[in-house]
Amino acid sequence: MQNANGALRERKERHERLKGPAPGRRRRKAAWGALLRLWLGSGVLVLLLSCAAEPPPGRSGEYQLFARTNLAAWCIVPFDARARGPEERAAMLERLGFKLFAYDYRAQHIPTFDAEMEALKRHGIRLLAWWFPWELNDEARLILEVLQRHQLRDVQLWVSGGGQPTRDPAEQQARVEAEAARIRAIALAASRISAQVALYNHGAWFGEPENQIAIIEHLRTQGVTNVGIVYNLHHGHDHLDRFPELLQKMKPHLLALNLNGMTRDGEKRGRKIIPLGQGDLDLKLLRIIRDSGWRGPLGLLNHTDEDAQTRLQDNLSGLDQLVAQLEGRGK
Repeated sequence: MQNANGALRERKERHERLKGPAPGRRRRKAAWGALLRLWLGSGVLVLLLSCAAEPPPGRSGEYQLFARTNLAAWCIVPFDARARGPEERAAMLERLGFKLFAYDYRAQHIPTFDAEMEALKRHGIRLLAWWFPWELNDEARLILEVLQRHQLRDVQLWVSGGGQPTRDPAEQQARVEAEAARIRAIALAASRISAQVALYNHGAWFGEPENQIAIIEHLRTQGVTNVGIVYNLHHGHDHLDRFPELLQKMKPHLLALNLNGMTRDGEKRGRKIIPLGQGDLDLKLLRIIRDSGWRGPLGLLNHTDEDAQTRLQDNLSGLDQLVAQLEGRGK
């Protein structure tokens, strides 16, 4: 009898186990399970999103001033012993690792404007800037049409100027107003295609950063806000003693900065344009630029009759050596 009762209880317990928990308990268990899965899934999703939004230091998403992706090739179209065409030039830039290009041209290059833009696109090169006429003439309008046709935005139009030093405050003010009127016409046309104007220091009165800043500030009183500065070290030998001060003044307006091997009185001594690393002031100047906190593209130039690829490679090698020294990795 005792054995029979025990067998009966065992069958009953097994039956209860097969049935599972009561409906209420099943619903509560299912609800808690769903909540747990949702919480875990959300946590993983948040973690993944946070990792994607903020790349760790040193990864490719971090801004690096001297990285290849921040370097623009400059003065390599009319200045090239190989006289490359659009396709060959874009292929060269891609091969060297450049992602940015500033386009200078001469009359013989006008028929290939469209081919140049198409070649850059094929090779993944962004048009950073275009050497632009002094005034809004037919050639300038043609360039704007090319940019619009290829749907290129945020391109910098590098505009230079000249002029002798002014003799008194009245003449200075008149010069600022006259140059602002010249630049204003270009800037308004540029704004219609989301382009910017960068005042290019090519020497003379217009090449002095304080005068460029005065022009920019005058234009801002007229509501023109798409004008800045592109500073070229190879035109700045006379600025070396006050370069840190000038850089701080220019920084709010600076759109690009073109590097060059620099030595004191280099222009007077026939060393106006030399590759990076061959100037005795290069390391000091790169440190000043880095420590200034300025963030923007850096240009490397040929601007000689040498092979553009060879000259760009010389600049890249010199820059790598200088950066290694800045970071304590080289002598």
